[in-house]
Amino acid sequence: MFGINERVFDPLKLRQTQEMDLELNNKNVVITGGTKGIGLSIAQGFLDEGANVHIISRSPGKALVSKQTKQYPGKGFFYQCDVTDEQSLSACYSEILTNSNNTIDILVSNVGSGKSPLLPINEKRDWELCWNTNFTSSLNAARVFSGSLVKSKGTMIFISSIAGLEFIGAPTEYSIAKAALISFSKTLSHRLAPDVRVNVVAPGNIFVEEGTWGNKMQENPEKVALMLNEKVPLKRFGLPEEVSDLVLFLSSSRAAFITGGCFVIDGGQTISF
Repeated sequence: MFGINERVFDPLKLRQTQEMDLELNNKNVVITGGTKGIGLSIAQGFLDEGANVHIISRSPGKALVSKQTKQYPGKGFFYQCDVTDEQSLSACYSEILTNSNNTIDILVSNVGSGKSPLLPINEKRDWELCWNTNFTSSLNAARVFSGSLVKSKGTMIFISSIAGLEFIGAPTEYSIAKAALISFSKTLSHRLAPDVRVNVVAPGNIFVEEGTWGNKMQENPEKVALMLNEKVPLKRFGLPEEVSDLVLFLSSSRAAFITGGCFVIDGGQTISF
């Protein structure tokens, strides 16, 4: 699949051979943007741990989710909803409460997209679209679900990006939205403490077959190989399963003293302390 990206290990095999009880069985987990890539891998990870997984996406991914979760009858739920629309998300929230016995333990806010023109300052329409996708979606999710998480003494995790920490050539509005998300997470970790733990995960270059890097590999594999060799000390892409494993740990009781953190998973690409 990777061509230039030799796997040092297989995280799927690692999951099967080195099990750790994360005490996530029967926890109710809400994942926004959970029908593909990192989000879908996170959903699968929680299902593997025995959690009840509620996947929200604006794209019609019910068939995909059903296929992914068929081995866990009654554990996977799909809701088609645009999380940038708070009213729509509130209606979805009511439906989730019905399916979760009025308990939500974990929120993973994963909606995001770096697709935007690479101008210094984009047109208002492009800016607002990117901002709504990468920040407003998480703001809405936090606003809608935080009350339930306070009641359950739960956990909130945002998926940001290393583009929110350093300049890596990503679109301007994307980088700013991801930086704002990191700041938002830190603030909420204080505002919601001690009832809710709040953390953010900042992935680097994660390979998804149908994603941005999959397309770039098709277009110019030599350029991608050069980037990995020069910019990433581990000289490979990250995998969605590796991000998922980090999210699962942060969601678990094993991370009970961890809140307000920003966890970089980028193969060493970022250079700041």
